[in-house]
Amino acid sequence: MRRYVLPYLWPVITGVLIALLILPGLPDLLSNPFQSPTPQAPAPAVVTVPAVVEPSPNRPAPEIHQAEPMARNQGPSSYSYAVDQAAPAVVNIYSSRIVERDQHPLMSDPFFQQFFDDQGDDTTTHQRMLSSLGSGVIVSDDGYVLTNHHVINGADEIQVALRDGRETLAEVIGTDPESDLAVLRIELDDLPVIELTDSADVAVGDVALAIGNPFGVGQTVTMGIISATGRNHLGLNAYEDFIQTDAAINPGNSGGALVNPDGALVGINTAIFSRSGGSQGIGFAIPANLAHSILDELVTQGRVIRGWLGIEAQALSRELAASFGLQTPQGVIVAGVVSDGPAAEAGLEPGDVLLAVDGQAILDARTAMSDIASIPPGTSLPLTIVRSGERMDMTLVVGERPPPAIPINEVVPRQRDS
Repeated sequence: MRRYVLPYLWPVITGVLIALLILPGLPDLLSNPFQSPTPQAPAPAVVTVPAVVEPSPNRPAPEIHQAEPMARNQGPSSYSYAVDQAAPAVVNIYSSRIVERDQHPLMSDPFFQQFFDDQGDDTTTHQRMLSSLGSGVIVSDDGYVLTNHHVINGADEIQVALRDGRETLAEVIGTDPESDLAVLRIELDDLPVIELTDSADVAVGDVALAIGNPFGVGQTVTMGIISATGRNHLGLNAYEDFIQTDAAINPGNSGGALVNPDGALVGINTAIFSRSGGSQGIGFAIPANLAHSILDELVTQGRVIRGWLGIEAQALSRELAASFGLQTPQGVIVAGVVSDGPAAEAGLEPGDVLLAVDGQAILDARTAMSDIASIPPGTSLPLTIVRSGERMDMTLVVGERPPPAIPINEVVPRQRDS
């Protein structure tokens, strides 16, 4: 019997041994059906930047109503007091613009065109009106209204509607695409004005109310908490220092108010993180302190004045740091130098590694960019760089950042809420 079984048993044993040798190397060759695919970065959307607003000198800064510091004690059972204080100063903004309508291909045929020759001026028959909704906040007795740049971007006419039923056309005082803020002015008497709080005192866990005009249904209040502060690296604006909240923010809330339980303005609602276009509990607001400073500059200067070095910076990875002979990935690489800019005049060159600005080590490129923007133009600024493995010190005279001349990228799925 064994004589008949052995010829069949040896091939089986041999196959098992071969399988034991081959199987350990197979997982790298076979795709894992349970492994999630590598996410791909979506293509950036493009937002059009309008022409630069001409400066209007000799205009006084608006007088802001400063709120008292909020007392953090036992929370109220109702926030109607906060709504009564803040909601009258939150306005609905209706912006409209005329765009050229695409002409149907048949209209180029003389046979069909003859039936439309009596319709009047050709320029009017091929235009249509686009309207968009947003919100704004009245911040001074002079009628200044804070809103988002993207709410009124490219508008030919801007209408502001108050909670008390009054409506009027608004004048654009200035816009700042890099922070996504804009200032309007309306001419009405007895305007309700919101108080501004010191947003530096905002703490994670504070109750927050979002007031705006979502989906055009009318003024709406939603409640949540402050989820985080100092949010950046979101790819929304050039300069980012957002307050994050889970108070529901939807399309139409842009430019509206984020307020505390005392009804004081904490921030200007500006964007949401969403995969569906609706609120998913991750909203972002521009802090009141930043909005206040930009308001003053747009009103008094007609533009926001920021410091500028005139370089294109690239983040320094560990691999790049090692190639430059650095022990840690500290600083940024100068990828490009703007001709005739402050960096070019100081002698900075592409390939230099910028380690420190005014004695402060650069740990994050975006934070360093914001810090430099706050330095007044004309200031002498000490720099520490590494060039060809050698550490060097130089001094640069800060210039004024020019207005953006290229579209601002907006990363999907982070969306503007209107």
